[in-house]
Amino acid sequence: MMRKTFYWPRIIAVILGIFLLPQRSPAQLSAVEKKIATTVDKNNVAAMQLWEKVVNINSGTMNFEGVRQVGDVFAEKFAALGFSTKWIDGKPFNRAGHLIAEHWGKNKKGKTILLIGHLDTVFEPSSPFQKFEMLNDSTVRGPGAADMKGGNVVMLYALTALKEQGLLKNMNIIVVLGGDEELSGEPLSLARKDLIDAAVKADIAIGFEDGDGRFETANIARRSSSDWMLRVQGTPAHSSQVFTDEVGAGAIYEASRILHEFYRTLSSEPNLTFNPGVILGGTDVNYHDDENGGRAFGKNNVVAKEVVVTGDIRTMSPQQLEKAQSVMRDIASRNLPGTSAQLTFGEGYPPLAPTEGNYRILSWFDRVSRDLGFGSVRAVNPRDAGAADISFTAEHVEMAIDGLGLRSAGGHTIHETADPRTLPMQTKRVALLLYRIGYNKTKD
Repeated sequence: MMRKTFYWPRIIAVILGIFLLPQRSPAQLSAVEKKIATTVDKNNVAAMQLWEKVVNINSGTMNFEGVRQVGDVFAEKFAALGFSTKWIDGKPFNRAGHLIAEHWGKNKKGKTILLIGHLDTVFEPSSPFQKFEMLNDSTVRGPGAADMKGGNVVMLYALTALKEQGLLKNMNIIVVLGGDEELSGEPLSLARKDLIDAAVKADIAIGFEDGDGRFETANIARRSSSDWMLRVQGTPAHSSQVFTDEVGAGAIYEASRILHEFYRTLSSEPNLTFNPGVILGGTDVNYHDDENGGRAFGKNNVVAKEVVVTGDIRTMSPQQLEKAQSVMRDIASRNLPGTSAQLTFGEGYPPLAPTEGNYRILSWFDRVSRDLGFGSVRAVNPRDAGAADISFTAEHVEMAIDGLGLRSAGGHTIHETADPRTLPMQTKRVALLLYRIGYNKTKD
């Protein structure tokens, strides 16, 4: 049985430390909003305890039992708030599955808000990084402390504050906590089907990733992330015959030409990146997709027969992705003598473009933050954050915002940390944002 280790003296220090952070008087809050904020403070010890509990459960993506265990913890919490919950079995896409929780309020015509998190982490049971540790009043270290179990706790306790103030009853909320965000199941069309189905029902999507790790920012745009593979064929022959009409340039020269043209033609386009991560070439090439690598054999005096290159591509919009793919295909088709090339693109995460609606919800969140005395919130540079599940909602919702997790650093490494002082602060900001949306009290 896992030993429970709650850091009571430090938790108390965190609560006291919250009030030492730079804040202005929340003069712009209504009486109801002040009660919501007070409720968040009252529940912060319980929120800290839940945070520690779920971080101490290993839920590396491929630890299906651990992912499901974390899902069960949150399912119980959401059920206590009046949500209906269900577990989506991940067997069709070879993952643990997802937790879906829904709350349909009395105001059927109100906005439906989709809240997005994930249960898994990058730290499998073999990792040495397994424990929640409170290093000081501003630093918690632990696997998934920020990415994104801290964000899930923010989500839950924002809803708890609304519930305890009798405000949740009129609100329409869908929660999707995925079980494979860190290592997506395949096919992706099945792995993200339930998230997309939820987005179709929703008007607004809010994600609780840690974004760029800053409390002063939020994401209203995320770049796409998808794979590409280049296979090049040449004519094998003695190296003395390279460049002849019968032999041509060989596969390695052609692959080099294509990659250089990719760089020369597209590398200066804003927010577009395309990275060749693996290249194998020679007389005999065996590439294994499940290993992201393989084996290549060749000789200095033999013209290369084949090359395999794999990489990723990231774009700011579907239009930019389509344009870049078209240019890359055209480059790959203009082959050197004696060679041929095939360029294919895989499925992946779509982009979340910075739409007018996304800027609008950012302005609402900024206003909430300033009204609470926590300062302004600005948009994250899309180059400073990776792909995330919220991008799958882009085609279906009116507006979306992400990165509403905790202040953090060192994500995806054994140095992952989060600032516990931002747990109640972010929870207040989210609770008030949900309240203002749900009760039509947003101010543009």
